[in-house]
Amino acid sequence: MTRTRPFAAIILAAGKGTRMKSDVHKVLHPIAGRAMLDHLLGVLDGLGPARKVVVVGSGREQVEHLVEARKGEVVVQEQQLGTAHAVLQAEEKLGGFAGDVLILYGDTPLIEAETMARMLDRLNADDAPTVVVVGFRPDDPLAYGRILARDDGTIDKMVEYKDATPEERAVNLCNSGMMAVRSENLFDLLAKVGNDNAAGEYYLPDIVMLAAADGRRSAVIEAQPWEMAGVNSRAELALVEAEWQRRRRLKAMADGVTLVAPDTVWFAHDTIVGRDCVIEPNVVFGPGVRVADGVRIRAFSHIEGADIATGAEIGPYARLRPGAEIGEKAKVGNFVEVKKARLGKGAKANHLSYIGDADVGAGANIGAGTITCNYDGFFKYPTKIGEGAFIGSNSALVAPVSVGANAIVGAGSVVTRDVADDALALARGEQSERPGWAARFRTAMAAKKKSA
Repeated sequence: MTRTRPFAAIILAAGKGTRMKSDVHKVLHPIAGRAMLDHLLGVLDGLGPARKVVVVGSGREQVEHLVEARKGEVVVQEQQLGTAHAVLQAEEKLGGFAGDVLILYGDTPLIEAETMARMLDRLNADDAPTVVVVGFRPDDPLAYGRILARDDGTIDKMVEYKDATPEERAVNLCNSGMMAVRSENLFDLLAKVGNDNAAGEYYLPDIVMLAAADGRRSAVIEAQPWEMAGVNSRAELALVEAEWQRRRRLKAMADGVTLVAPDTVWFAHDTIVGRDCVIEPNVVFGPGVRVADGVRIRAFSHIEGADIATGAEIGPYARLRPGAEIGEKAKVGNFVEVKKARLGKGAKANHLSYIGDADVGAGANIGAGTITCNYDGFFKYPTKIGEGAFIGSNSALVAPVSVGANAIVGAGSVVTRDVADDALALARGEQSERPGWAARFRTAMAAKKKSA
């Protein structure tokens, strides 16, 4: 259905989150490297809302920057008197808004855009329900509120678990709390909600029965249980993370990526991986990674903020930090760390090296144990290594310094001055030898030990 009405979103994030046992606001805890609230706002932005209002309790100062960056607004629920009371706090911000309103939860970050769109479409269907509720059927209904509905989705009754009869508790269609309501109906209904219930709270689902009392029908749409997974504790945070990762791994494999041991690969929210890539076990992606086609990422590598070009090979046990640019068919081997550095086409750093603030030309070879000494305790400095250069093992390149194209740096060198193209640079102590000295030393020391 093509929507002609604008819509706004009210996101409830006023819960105290006491079970998280954290000084960080609950909705700012990350899933796949991204705050839960930001996941939700990002999905919303894809649908083009006219307004976004986030209702918080304490911790406004933590949440406000994120919400403002997403062009939303924050309101405070000073007393936590229930979900209906929380939604009512957005009334002033949405004064004069004519359109539909989605009510969502900041600690339920996995809801998909398609489900939000179905909420709005159902609200604007020909039978024009007053309220659209998202229901789901979990394996264990636990203490969720129940929805009693007909086969066509018309809701006969909604009831909180605390107030439900045994027969009502036997129903497995549960209330997620997420709703779509027209703005012209929402706040009038909220104003009628009372707190005569087992918890003494103002329940948002009561608006369905209040509408029914006026002869207005409401409807339920169903979503997958994983979409409705909420986070109230560290354990639930881990479960939601696991579900997000499970689905992301399936998508990667469907898109043509080989995951040798899928359960051991961890993606970030924005990881991009091309076709015909092979990712070996125990690889972790932080935010900001782009991997082109045909890349092999070997086991136990950690990659964040990096671009990897076609045909490159990373690892095992490699670490790519923000600003790493790995060129076509380049190789970053075991126990190599690359930070804010570019490796040109076919360049190699195969073993035990640190390459930071550097530009490494095509075809260059970085020997084992090489480091770029880029930091003097106060500032960072660049290192440039030309095309085809060969850096011998255990060399230290003290930045700022440049090694020319096709130059060779002898193993064990400490390079402090620029090296010309095609030159050989040796910067190490002269080796000397004293014939027979070792044998005489051992004889003398053995005699001394015997007499001691």
